[in-house]
Amino acid sequence: MNEQQSLWQFMAQQRDKLFEQALQHIGLTFISLLIAVAIGLPLGILIAKRKKLAGIVLGFAGIMQTIPSIALLGFMIPILGIGAKPAIAALFLYALLPIIRNTYTGITGVDPAVREAAKGMGMTPAQVLKNVELPLAMPVILAGIRTATVINVGVATLAAFIAAGGLGEFIFGGISLNNTNMILAGAIPAALLAILFDFLLSRIQSLSGRKLRMAMLLLPILGFLLSSFYLVPAAYEGKILAGFTPEFMGRTDGYLGLKQKYGMRVRTVVISDAVMYKAVYEKKLDLISGYSTDGRLKAYDLLSLQDDKNIFPPYYAAPIVRAEVLQQYPELEDALNLLAGRISDSIMTELNYRADYLHELPDKIAKDFLTSNGLYKEPRNGKKATIRIGSKIFGEQYILINMYSMLIRGYTDLDVETKTGLGGTKICFDAMTNKQIDMYPEYTGTGLLVLLQADTETVNKLITDKNAVYEYVKDNFMSRYGIKWLKPIGFNNAYALMMRKRQANELGIKTISDLKAYIDKNK
Repeated sequence: MNEQQSLWQFMAQQRDKLFEQALQHIGLTFISLLIAVAIGLPLGILIAKRKKLAGIVLGFAGIMQTIPSIALLGFMIPILGIGAKPAIAALFLYALLPIIRNTYTGITGVDPAVREAAKGMGMTPAQVLKNVELPLAMPVILAGIRTATVINVGVATLAAFIAAGGLGEFIFGGISLNNTNMILAGAIPAALLAILFDFLLSRIQSLSGRKLRMAMLLLPILGFLLSSFYLVPAAYEGKILAGFTPEFMGRTDGYLGLKQKYGMRVRTVVISDAVMYKAVYEKKLDLISGYSTDGRLKAYDLLSLQDDKNIFPPYYAAPIVRAEVLQQYPELEDALNLLAGRISDSIMTELNYRADYLHELPDKIAKDFLTSNGLYKEPRNGKKATIRIGSKIFGEQYILINMYSMLIRGYTDLDVETKTGLGGTKICFDAMTNKQIDMYPEYTGTGLLVLLQADTETVNKLITDKNAVYEYVKDNFMSRYGIKWLKPIGFNNAYALMMRKRQANELGIKTISDLKAYIDKNK
């Protein structure tokens, strides 16, 4: 019962954001649906009359359905950028197949005798279509529109990854933070919308005669009205639009901290870190939650704003390993510590630049670095045991786990299995505590605030001392979880707020407090 109460309390606290996201979700669904009906219905009629084209048209629509939705969104970004346009295009393509197929099936399923009788009465082909075929096929066509609507409500949750908004913002934020209430706060309204729209369309589908004709006249008007919901939240936008990752949105050293310590309120959209740097560079966003050693700072000429109130603790990277694995294979610790102190902030930024902007493969970057520092050795092809290395889902982690894999294979008789792209912090950490992986690279600030969830007094006491933060997480991880922090790699990959350097200079913004003052002044 407490879990249910806490969920409803969370939803009550977030009701304004939930309402805004629900409007966006409805708008995205119906904009794409209207376009799909406007194109799919005539196509279905065309292939019903010219059956030779049916295989080509239905085949194309079918192929669109087989492409994974997140991949389809990714294909759209280079063409349409981020935001509503690629999301609407992807949803439109997903909605096409059921509409075209059901229109084709409904018209071709009309009894030939009825069609011949209409022709015998002197009706033209257009009149037969309008007065006989479409009315008889309408229940089947509406079934296709129902299917397309439900599909679009579900797929629209993925629009949050490309800053198009919708209920997916809560869902992906909850997944990143392992927050069940946050996941359900997005998933339950999305499911209810799908059920509601399916029910309403089923009622229309069951109508007949004059009532059905009246409903079909009203449906486009209702569709346009619901589509306009996507524009409603835009009325509240300020001059600064921020794009934050799902994890940053829910962290105390993220947007929650900005609101609490700086009192900042800014218009936000959730976006994947894979596209947020390019989005701010292309002026689709003004502010992003970045990482201080990310190579795209250099590539896109971005400025990290000074954290003058210290909400971002030190984020020194180090490998964390299950203690029982180190006890069983003590040579593993020596191999992993070969990287300790070797990578400075500037070196890591350069390595990330090669991965994020030059698109070099992480294994090549890792091998080049180890070779240039005299650390690379050919693999021993050892079969003593297999160490399972995990990583979060960004380029820096891929580079690091490739380095660690090469060091383990070159300096021990152990083999390596990598499990890349495990998502956010909690997914990686849960995989380790559940013994599904043996190690992964972590950051001291994340350990302090997200995993240990240290109290405010402890955080305030430690936050300015990188060594104190390291010792605290090292001791507490061992005592609580049986996980050992090895020696730090050397670089500090802290969270940072970033703007285009030129824009920040024009506005006189150097610190987060400067940004807060500008936002307040221009509300």
